Order: sequence, then structure tokens, then C-alpha cells
Amino acid sequence: MTDKKSFLARSAALASITVAVFLIALKTWATWKTGSTAMLGSLADSGLDLVASIATLVGVWIASMPADDNHRFGHGKAEALAAMFQVMLIALSASGIAYRAVTKLIGGGRVEAAPEGMAVSAIAIVATLLLLGWQRYVMARTRSVAIRADHVHYQSDLLLNLAVIAALALDQYVGFAQADPLFGLAIAAWLLWGAWNAAGEAIDHLMDKEWPEERRDAFLAVLAKHPDIRGVHDLRTRTSGNDDFVQFHMAVDPGLSIVTVHDLMDDVEARIAQDFPGVEVLIHPDPVGLPRQEGAELLPETAEGVTP
Repeated sequence: MTDKKSFLARSAALASITVAVFLIALKTWATWKTGSTAMLGSLADSGLDLVASIATLVGVWIASMPADDNHRFGHGKAEALAAMFQVMLIALSASGIAYRAVTKLIGGGRVEAAPEGMAVSAIAIVATLLLLGWQRYVMARTRSVAIRADHVHYQSDLLLNLAVIAALALDQYVGFAQADPLFGLAIAAWLLWGAWNAAGEAIDHLMDKEWPEERRDAFLAVLAKHPDIRGVHDLRTRTSGNDDFVQFHMAVDPGLSIVTVHDLMDDVEARIAQDFPGVEVLIHPDPVGLPRQEGAELLPETAEGVTP
């Protein structure tokens, strides 16, 4: 991860921590005043937001460390580990909220001081919107999986605060006492859905999932523009945090000297860097005409692959 990307990722994590501390203070007071299950759920979520944001900061900090003798491919997967930690916290939070909501549905009860609770939720919405805007800016420039997981969490927090306002309003002004625990259950379900989606991306990084098909095609299109590449096979791609890795076999004229092939690979890497900056590339040259191997790719513009 470059220094600029590291700075942006850390700034987003620090902003999340600041917002979480602010919201915890507000919602603690509001929960005490209202006795609302939905507000309690929102407070619990903000508490876990704080823990998750701290984990995010640690994750992006470690991920920004350069490669060393024990981690030759860098520390990028620290972000995915931080995201998985967030997922576990979200799942625990959702379970606790659901339990409290079911208990209140069975036992009954009304909320108090609904106007104060709604005002607190409105303030929380404004603070969360500001944070989400900064996170989106950072994500567009860093592709940080840890910040993305934190972003998903705060998106759920935005809807969670809207749900709290609706629950308090229905309870206070319509007399629908079950609104509060029912919204609490809905919040718990939403949190679990967000955790499921965040876990999927983190697992993809940890399991070295291949790039999306359209990105692989775009990469092959860059190779297809080079006049000396006769074909490509065994293309492998993966992402670790903000770091991308690509390796492939490249078919070339068998009459070329080793020095010429070496210069050719340097030229290919330079062209790749123009369209895929920061990608670490490993190329294995093959003489064209070898038997077709498993994983052969067709170059999009030339429709020429590794021929038998």
C-alpha cells in the first residue's frame, strides 16, 4: 500500500472511531431516557462500531507495512482479518438485539421520552452521513476491504437510526407498543445480512479468489496490444488488501535470445503498469508452439492463444 493510500485508510478508520465515541455518548443518554429496545440496539451497534473501527485501524496499519523477510507478499491480508473480526462483532450484536426484542414482545412495555430519542437519532444520522461520505472517498482511492466492511456497518447504522425514529414515533404518537421490539428484530436481521455480505468479500481475499472476469479481460486486452506476445496461458490473479498480484506464462518467438526475452518482459511489465498501476507481475516465458496447456487464454484483440 502506498503512503498516500495508507494515510487515507488510517484517516477513515480514525474518523470512524471519533464518530462511534460521539454516538455512544448520545445513545447512552437516549437509552436511559427512553427505555427503547430499538435505541438499545442502536447503542449496542455503536459500541461494536467502536471496537470494529479500532480493529479496522489496526488492520489497515498492519496492511500498510512493507513486505519483509517473513511476509514476502506484504501484509495486505491483515485487512481481511480485521473485516472478519467486524463480522463476528456484528453477528453478536444482532443476536443480543434480537433476544432483547423478543423479551420485550413477550413482556410488553412502552417507551418514554420519545422526542428526545428521535432527536438523538437525527443527530446520529447526520454524523453517520458525513462519515459515510468520507469512507466512500477513501474506498474509491484505496479499495480497502477493511474500510469497506466498516462502511457496510455504518450503512446499517444509518438505517438503524431511521428505524429507531420510526419505532419511537409509532409507539409515542400512534400507540403501537409492539413497534419498538419489532423494529428491533428488523434491525437484528439487517445487521446479520450486512455481516453475511461483508464476510463474503473478506473470505474472497483470504482465499485468493481470482479477479472478476471483466478485470481479467481488461488485463488480457493490455497484453493483446503487444506485437511480440504470441499467447498467454496459466493466468493467475489475486488481491491481498490493496495489493494485486498477477502471474502468467507468455508465448514468444523461440528464436529470441535470453537477453531479448528479458527486455521484452520488462517492456510488457511497463505497459501493464500504465493500465494497472501497482500490480506485482510475475512472467514465465515459453517458446510458442508448445502443446496447449490447461488454462490457456485467448488474447482479445488478436484471438491468438497458445497454439499446439
